[in-house]
Amino acid sequence: MLRSREEIAYQAAQMYYIQSDTMEAIARKLKVSRSTVSRLIQMARDAGYVQFTLHPPLGEPTGLRGEISQLFGLNVHVVSVPARISAKRRLDMVAAVAGYVISEAVEVNTVIGIAWGNTLAAISENLVPRTVAGVRVVQLNGAANMATSGIRYAGGILEAFGRAYNARVQHFPVPAFFDYADTKTALWRERSIRAVLDLQKETDLAVFGVGTVEGEHLSQVYSAGYLDPTEMVQIHQDGVVGDVCTVLLREDGSWEDLQINERASGPNPADLAAIPRRVCVVAGIDKARPLLAALRAGVATDLVVDEDCGSRLMELARG
Repeated sequence: MLRSREEIAYQAAQMYYIQSDTMEAIARKLKVSRSTVSRLIQMARDAGYVQFTLHPPLGEPTGLRGEISQLFGLNVHVVSVPARISAKRRLDMVAAVAGYVISEAVEVNTVIGIAWGNTLAAISENLVPRTVAGVRVVQLNGAANMATSGIRYAGGILEAFGRAYNARVQHFPVPAFFDYADTKTALWRERSIRAVLDLQKETDLAVFGVGTVEGEHLSQVYSAGYLDPTEMVQIHQDGVVGDVCTVLLREDGSWEDLQINERASGPNPADLAAIPRRVCVVAGIDKARPLLAALRAGVATDLVVDEDCGSRLMELARG
């Protein structure tokens, strides 16, 4: 009897992960090439037939993970990376771990709030699919600026989360930063926008990165036209080191008196603190300083970070 490719992929995955058969043994059993076995196993993973869980060792964390955890009161996953590695590959490795952490946290009726940016785009490509009922995904901060609506970019990230968990998706079609705080206040009264804000308040699991205003790899907020030259000068004068959900932060974690935040569309640290589970994902040493600001602001319950950034974070924290 002919079997579907899906059934064969499931059998290959079962033999590889459960029975610990080698790819060569599976190839002989299924009468296919070794490269076909590799593709079948990847197909099984992509389809959600195989699901992994990551559980840190029991007891008090040690090493760098323990230092970060004890100082900031977080659940921490430190990702080891090779000494010589591209920024993209580093981000992909961190995003792969984050994908497992996030998927483990998704349960029936979970509301997932997500930001946007390069980190979230990478995470969206590394989610572990799960069949979970009643999941909803909501965009936390607007992505529009004078050059783009942001819908295609942020929408792609949202849709990837939606596919991974068979979830309903709610866009937030507003600017990242309003020109006037009064405009934001007026729009926030509109029923269509109010509905999105209300769903954001139901968020059980938030996922976000941190943006950086310095280093080789400026975040999109600072490199893609979201702030004009005058605003960029002003935020540097104000001591801004980065942002979370397009709410700007100083290194000490302060944000309340920054005038630009009155025009920001994303949730501020106090808003985020009301969300039970908050996963912050960071890759690259350039982001150590804004990460320190974010953790001092209390935005996260969980951190996924590469080893180099984590080490630099602790150096900065010690002064």
